[in-house]
Amino acid sequence: MAFILIIFAVSTVFSLGAVSLVLKLSHRKKWYDHVDERKIHSGEIPRLGGIGFTFAFLVITSVMSIFFGINGANVLRFLPCVIAMIITLISGLYDDFRPMAARYKIILQLIATVCVIIPGFNFDRLLYTGSGFLSDLAFLSIPVTLLWIIGITNAINLLDGVDGLAGGLSALIAFFLGLIYFSFAGASKSVLFCTCIVGVLVGFLILNAPFPRAKIFMGDCGSQFLGITLAILPLMKETGMTTSLPVLYAAAVFVIPIFDTTAAVWRRIRDGKKIYEPDKSHLHHKLINLGLNARKVILVVYSLQIVVGTLTFLAIRSQGIISLLILGSAYLVALIFFTTVHFLNRAANLKNTPQ
Repeated sequence: MAFILIIFAVSTVFSLGAVSLVLKLSHRKKWYDHVDERKIHSGEIPRLGGIGFTFAFLVITSVMSIFFGINGANVLRFLPCVIAMIITLISGLYDDFRPMAARYKIILQLIATVCVIIPGFNFDRLLYTGSGFLSDLAFLSIPVTLLWIIGITNAINLLDGVDGLAGGLSALIAFFLGLIYFSFAGASKSVLFCTCIVGVLVGFLILNAPFPRAKIFMGDCGSQFLGITLAILPLMKETGMTTSLPVLYAAAVFVIPIFDTTAAVWRRIRDGKKIYEPDKSHLHHKLINLGLNARKVILVVYSLQIVVGTLTFLAIRSQGIISLLILGSAYLVALIFFTTVHFLNRAANLKNTPQ
């Protein structure tokens, strides 16, 4: 436990220092965020904060690997994942300076996803084996994993619209994944990786949270790197776990970005728009439309994540029908929340529409 706290503290301080350097350089070079249909901020705010916490994450995890000891098999297994992270980082960095066509983004994300799947990082089961139900994914394992990695990578990117939202929500997701791994295997490598992610994001949030306003954004480089890194975490196997986290349990931890992105895709298909065309109908936009400011938005979304994360943890540590009932309640809570916000937002829009 002490080592976990040390990793967290070092990650936070290192990330804060790295992001601060990027902040100064961004002001000097005038690397400011571009306002578009999804953004709600105004003014010249530097982007590329993701470069800072990404650098901190890669350095600290490399040092941790040395402490744990490196052998040829581990290097060969994890190297493709690092390559995948770097591919998405470079893709996002390019997009921060010169918007990249959606088809090229998808191609690069497919390449990155293949890099992750090749060494065996994939989902094996739909449900926890203790549930007593048939849950082996069999031939669906690769397609489901492919959809998962690309979906989560883009889902985190789409949430990056309010100061502190994507970073804070991602930190909570990493925390609950780490808690699940810790309950199975103690202070394992997966737990330390999750701890490192939480730490570097806390360091970033010191400069990104709306108190009173963000000083820097993570940029597409940060959100895409963060998305694929988080997507990989449930695919890791640890001592005490015969498989990766089952799909439905992993998805429950990520239910907020999954529901938000699914709703966005459906909305754009319904309206005859391209699925990658930005809009202002995401969860955070709807909450703002209901009168919440940025601080209240992140407080509400963080609270929802804590509830569904706790329920998912309890579900995966339970057995049989109890596990399934708790898991179902996690999805139900999120569904009720999203549905309520949707209809409240629709009512607010109708009220404000001139007759």
